[in-house]
Amino acid sequence: MSTTTRIIHGTPEQVFDVLGNAWSYSQWVVGASRVRDVSPDWPAPGATMHHSVGAWPVLIDDTTSVVRSEPPTLLELSVRAWPSGEGMVRITCRAVGDGTEVTMEEDATKGPALLIPRALRDPVLHRRNQESLRRLAILVERAAPA
Repeated sequence: MSTTTRIIHGTPEQVFDVLGNAWSYSQWVVGASRVRDVSPDWPAPGATMHHSVGAWPVLIDDTTSVVRSEPPTLLELSVRAWPSGEGMVRITCRAVGDGTEVTMEEDATKGPALLIPRALRDPVLHRRNQESLRRLAILVERAAPA
């Protein structure tokens, strides 16, 4: 499982405000090109987000579902991007000083992506999630009071 951590200058509640707005995911999740629909109860367990991954004209429409949600400390998602497969993403938020340590864990759970050895899969996920957390930090920190 790939694990990526970043300190974000904001409270866990401020981080979770962004995580709790599924419409913002295309702004910070690398590879997500657009959000098409979101369950009104997001981020409650069972809620879904309909999204597209890729770049026009090659877009794949699929869904992400909430598995566990414990605001403001945990959000666990089941992500789909067929034909590559499915995965699990767990985001945890822990207050540290005047910021939040955000940890993103991700791995494939089904489909062809599992054919890629973990030693090759993890570094690619880590690099992608470094950029995703950098973008998440921008959204949180621009909304945080100065």
